[in-house]
Amino acid sequence: MRHVLFALIAAILFGTTGTAQALGPDGAASLSVGSARIVIGGAALALVAWVLSRRSSTALRDPMPGSPTSDMLSLHIPNLPEPDPQSSPVEKRRRAWPVVAIGAAAIVAYQPAFFLGTSINGVAIGTVVAIGSGPIITGALEWALFRRFPGFAWLAATVIAVVGIVLLSGAGEAGSADATGLLLSLAAGACYAIYALSAKQLLIDGWTPTGSVALIFGWSAVGALPFLLLTDLSWLATLDGVVMALWLGLVTITVASLFLANGLKALSASTVATLGLGEPFTATLLGVLVLHEVLSGRALVGLALVVFGLVLIGSLRARRPVPA
Repeated sequence: MRHVLFALIAAILFGTTGTAQALGPDGAASLSVGSARIVIGGAALALVAWVLSRRSSTALRDPMPGSPTSDMLSLHIPNLPEPDPQSSPVEKRRRAWPVVAIGAAAIVAYQPAFFLGTSINGVAIGTVVAIGSGPIITGALEWALFRRFPGFAWLAATVIAVVGIVLLSGAGEAGSADATGLLLSLAAGACYAIYALSAKQLLIDGWTPTGSVALIFGWSAVGALPFLLLTDLSWLATLDGVVMALWLGLVTITVASLFLANGLKALSASTVATLGLGEPFTATLLGVLVLHEVLSGRALVGLALVVFGLVLIGSLRARRPVPA
């Protein structure tokens, strides 16, 4: 149950992004803010990993592939090849680089896909498609790559929560959506799924939660830096801009990613993605309580369905026996 809580905390922190951006300076472009978020958060994660690695040689990697953590992870993805205990540290690091590159590229690509999708179809539909498709795509990729069906309980909880998100957003009330915008939002959901599976793969291969997110987000910060430098950065010259950038980078990336990685340590990527639907739930609550937005009756029903779906997936995990 502790790992379910970790994943939910990560979703809650991710859900503060929209409110923080709304309370920030008016002239800040979404792409500029998103790139700054990745650069600050990724650099901070890399710094945390470097400090921990100086204090302990096992801070980033578990030197014993047969540890209880590795055994637990093998239960979730049984057909994945086990790490080779005879491999040298250099070979293990070389094997990790393709996974890191794929995960980092997914994080960088998420920003333009998400923001372009919302600019075409609006924030409501774009966010619903991007975040709501994440669990489905993650489960499908996990099934295709590892030959592991996430389970009918996961499927039921995901469907209930996604329906709730659709109702919560009011999607479909304003007419049909543009196909190009939908494809871009689906691409954003796929980017999140690829990141979750990449982080999970590093954990299975012996990397610690801190090491896995530091590797992926650290290199994504390098990839996002050119995008940041090409945008208008005048908003960073204001106090509100600096506070917003630090919150988005340090809280919604650095802290949230550490919680997310610790959740992935003992949960399947598909389960974590479903729990991640708490992000739009949090964003909606903050919109009502902080930004004074008004919820319709349809949105209230959606809110209840999201809560039910998250509680269902959490209770199923809590009742599952813990491996010896």
